[in-house]
Amino acid sequence: MGIFNSTIVTVSSKGWVVIPSLFRRKIGLKPGMKMEVTETEGKIVLTPQVGDPVDELYGRLAGGESLTAALLADRAEEREHEQAEIPPR
Repeated sequence: MGIFNSTIVTVSSKGWVVIPSLFRRKIGLKPGMKMEVTETEGKIVLTPQVGDPVDELYGRLAGGESLTAALLADRAEEREHEQAEIPPR
């Protein structure tokens, strides 16, 4: 694993470290993302965690057409066609 870029940062009194924007953009880090922190041979490794795909998509379709309403309308239309094809007794 080669070193592509490096920079020096300062650890705050609370243990905070700011990840430089170059690295955040390159890796695609966004505010609120979870990071796994591991220690390996005296090095601290931060690994972005991929979110649950269901949680990531939750609410993305909000405000659009109700798929349930569309399905119910389609089924009602199919029922009408089927009843029109069956002769009454």
